[in-house]
Amino acid sequence: MEQALKMHPLSATRRPTMADLDLSPEQEAEAQRLAAMIGKKAQEEALPMARILVAKPDAQLVGATAFEVRDRAHAVAAHAGETALRERKQRGTRGRA
Repeated sequence: MEQALKMHPLSATRRPTMADLDLSPEQEAEAQRLAAMIGKKAQEEALPMARILVAKPDAQLVGATAFEVRDRAHAVAAHAGETALRERKQRGTRGRA
């Protein structure tokens, strides 16, 4: 029987949660390594994002500023995918079919 996916409280889309993922010990180890690499990139982007936000008055936190911060967040997400692919190629592993 298919396990129901939990809803994120601020989103109308269904997103998998940790409980929905059935990883082998090797996959979990790979996930931990990948998370560390993604976390480093996220940390590199966090301070520039914070500087952008604190430099703007309240009225300017939406619109162009929000897009500038979002672009940096998207760069972190793109880095995550690129890193996962590069790591798989280097290790000669493949994702689930």
